[in-house]
Amino acid sequence: MITREHTRTVNVGGCLLGGGSPIRIQSMTNTRTDDVAATVAQINALAKAGCEIIRCAVPDEKAALALSEIKKQIGIPLVADIHFDYRLAIAAIENGADKIRINPGNIGSADRVRAVVDAAKERGIPIRVGVNSGSLEKDLIEKYQGVTAEGIVESALAKVGMIEDMGYENLVISIKSSNVLMCAKAHERIAEKTDHPLHVGITEAGSVYAGNIKSSIGLALILSKGIGDTIRVSLTGDPLEEVRSAKLILRTLGLRSGGVEVVSCPTCGRTQIDLIGLASKVEEMVKDMPLNLKVAVMGCVVNGPGEAKEADLGIAGGKGSGLLMKKGEIIRTLPEDQLLDALRWELEHWEG
Repeated sequence: MITREHTRTVNVGGCLLGGGSPIRIQSMTNTRTDDVAATVAQINALAKAGCEIIRCAVPDEKAALALSEIKKQIGIPLVADIHFDYRLAIAAIENGADKIRINPGNIGSADRVRAVVDAAKERGIPIRVGVNSGSLEKDLIEKYQGVTAEGIVESALAKVGMIEDMGYENLVISIKSSNVLMCAKAHERIAEKTDHPLHVGITEAGSVYAGNIKSSIGLALILSKGIGDTIRVSLTGDPLEEVRSAKLILRTLGLRSGGVEVVSCPTCGRTQIDLIGLASKVEEMVKDMPLNLKVAVMGCVVNGPGEAKEADLGIAGGKGSGLLMKKGEIIRTLPEDQLLDALRWELEHWEG
């Protein structure tokens, strides 16, 4: 099976995918791309949160032309998302896109696909070849008696082969489905058949709540097998949530370090502080802190002190009060309403 270490390396605006490079976090703007100010503001906020590659929809010529100005004001690679009109893909390349995303199946004739490939080749721009289960060709649905992992893989490899036959192999492959198990199976199969880098995600995953569950399960099944070079967590919500979720998924799988990890216990009848509120406030407080450590928020004296000792910093609740712990040692006992501020001070003055 082809794993991350064995895939080809693709350069997306200075950000390397594949070849053992770190798994890159992507998201997509939900602003109108021709609204340059709003799009730039969102991209820069996403980059600050940890997004490493950003994709923008290019539904018309105004959006394609806006890419040139957007590029001047952002610091991460820009991908143009194209459907149906091959001329928009060419315009996006001419206006500075670092990569384009197309589905050759809806671009049109081979001549139109070739025109896009020639433009990308001229500038060395990678092409992401995307196939979703919802766009699977009728003949493949008939062949496999429905939408299947095998059909998705066959469709993607046929489109990749078409572009390779045109003399271009600077490609990233994306095969997505909202069916988690089908998506995982498809990635296992395609990883056996190609060494192109893979863009991984569960498409149309749903709301922040449902989408996070589906994406976490799906990405874990795929990434834990050494498959996948860049990810997007697709959520119906603020794109910032996609980036935060992606970071946490990668950290949980041991595929990335950095950022504050918050662990907290489930509440029970022994809890005598507002643990739910406190844990939520701690998560919000630390989400953008550039630290690499673990913070424990525990609710009672049964397991709290022991669990908190395993963290760099910890809170263990009591009756209207709590212990503040640092590297396994109790450093203060504080009233409940002072715990958050005390933890914030320790984080702001953290020296490792």
